Amino acid sequence: MELQENKSGLEELWAESLKFIKDNLGDDNIQSYKTWFEPIQALSWENNTLTLQVPSDFYREYIEDNYIDLLRSVLHKFFGVNASLQYGVLVKRNVPDKKIASRIETTTKKNTQAYAPVNQYSPNKEIKDPFIIPGVKSTIDSQLNPSYTFSNYVEGDCNRLARSAGLAVAHNAVKSNYNPLLIYGKSGLGKTHLVQAIGVEIKEMYPKKNVLYVDADTFERQFVQATLDNDRNNFLHFYQNIDVLIIEDVQLFAKKEQTQNAFFQIFNYLHQKGKQIILTSDCPPVDMQGLNERLLSRFKWGLSAELTVPNFETRLEILELKIKKEGLNIDEDVVEYIANHISSNVRELEGVLISIFAQATINKKQLSLDLAKDVVEKLVKSTQQDISIDFIKKTVCDYFNIAPDQLKSKTRKREIVQSRQVAMYFAKIYTKNSLASIGSQIGGKDHATVLHACKTVNNLIETDKGFKRYITDLEKRFKLQ
Repeated sequence: MELQENKSGLEELWAESLKFIKDNLGDDNIQSYKTWFEPIQALSWENNTLTLQVPSDFYREYIEDNYIDLLRSVLHKFFGVNASLQYGVLVKRNVPDKKIASRIETTTKKNTQAYAPVNQYSPNKEIKDPFIIPGVKSTIDSQLNPSYTFSNYVEGDCNRLARSAGLAVAHNAVKSNYNPLLIYGKSGLGKTHLVQAIGVEIKEMYPKKNVLYVDADTFERQFVQATLDNDRNNFLHFYQNIDVLIIEDVQLFAKKEQTQNAFFQIFNYLHQKGKQIILTSDCPPVDMQGLNERLLSRFKWGLSAELTVPNFETRLEILELKIKKEGLNIDEDVVEYIANHISSNVRELEGVLISIFAQATINKKQLSLDLAKDVVEKLVKSTQQDISIDFIKKTVCDYFNIAPDQLKSKTRKREIVQSRQVAMYFAKIYTKNSLASIGSQIGGKDHATVLHACKTVNNLIETDKGFKRYITDLEKRFKLQ
């Protein structure tokens, strides 16, 4: 499609784009539309590049993390399949009501995989022919976000092992002891930030290394297109020339046998050549379904490190770092309120902060505790909060009148063993933690013990009326949360 490069034409087209976004989000998400899309303005359309103005870097990161598919659809539908996108970030260095100078910082994001045409399997549009002759070096776009660094990745008990392993890999990329490095955990805990930080660090220390970040869906689309073009060999050669390969969400390869076979060949080649492989997943290898055993066995060759939900102190530090980065003035009681009431994941935590900042900017309100309570209350009502394993343990122990520390004991007393099994049963139902994670947090057990516990509880529910009443009572307590 053609778009004249004039302000009025651009405004009309962006208005149509916003209507499309609003329709796709639906009436149930009208507040999300008002918060995340209404404040965006189209600044310019030049050289096939759309520039959008957003309130802050936080804002940009959040809409990309949560609405990237919708943004891609808008870009392709209204501006063409070859269009690229960049951002003008409006940075205000004080509270919103004060009249101070502002500036536009342009953050360019040219044709990332999110905006690349679906039928284009090159990881980078800048490479006209992505396929290379084996053994010949070629410089590629790593698809890394330079804002994802170790310096702004807050360390805590929830990520200490994974972060330390990531630093070790980055500083010893020539010969790492952790190959592959698999980072796993549920959505929103910082997997993308961490693996991209590893890539960014490696590029700074070893500029000549070919580092590539790609998600599993993009890898599969590239492979399918290569197959259709009868070009599999060149596809394999391209990936075999990567020095550090970072693949996000490998669990999405499940039940895709041909894609798994291609990745298996690439994995073997890179590993044998001493090239670093970094993977992310929403679960550990032992819980992955639909992946063939030979691939799973290779995932276990290196180190698997889990990211868990951050505790209050870590959440507080994350918020303080983000606030400092934005140059905002927010009262301590507001920050503590957010950290206390949003505990499920880092992305949601940052999203609330962005939302509060956006509401204050748009509506010219102070960043007050009342505003924070209003935003948090709406978010909590619109999303189901996860029940933590700590809460489950406390509830079960209170119900059976035992001390939480007794769940860790090696005693074979029936009431202790049964309480531990019940806690594991409810943790599997009400949390997204892996079986291995549940076992480690409830008594220091392995995933097989958790499976056995769940089976035992289910059997007792069917055969023991008294035990079934215990479970029913506890379910009522959890459903009240």
